[in-house]
Amino acid sequence: MSAPDGSPVGAERSIGQLFASATTEMSALVHDEIALAKAQLKRDVKRGATSGGAFSAAGAVLLFSLPMLNFALAYGIRTWSGWNMAVCFLLSFAANVLVAGLLAIIGLLFAKKAKKSKGPQKVAASMKESAGVLQHAKPHPRQPSSADKDVDAVARSSS
Repeated sequence: MSAPDGSPVGAERSIGQLFASATTEMSALVHDEIALAKAQLKRDVKRGATSGGAFSAAGAVLLFSLPMLNFALAYGIRTWSGWNMAVCFLLSFAANVLVAGLLAIIGLLFAKKAKKSKGPQKVAASMKESAGVLQHAKPHPRQPSSADKDVDAVARSSS
């Protein structure tokens, strides 16, 4: 098993290696956060499109079905009950309005779900939290080992 930079786990790594590792991990974190935001935004757009489709269907039903359904329903009510033709047309219109109202309610429910979803806001808050943690992070103090002392002595003698 090895660390992301290729050095064995448990071996002491230099500051440069640690910095490179931290930079790589931060880059991966940012890319993952962006991918999450895209996925949540895609879901919200899909819900919004469903809502728009339901509203469009409600309008289409009301617009295109009124003449044909009103005549068929009115004549059917007239045949069944023998009521005045005007009352029969009013009843058929009320039935069409009821169907359009139900479709509009479905559209409102999907619109509220899309509005309640706070996917991108959650991702932004998560990224700010990660940045805040990293800003306040302090390096862990390390006790110099005997190997470090030998390296300093060698470095001084060669200069």
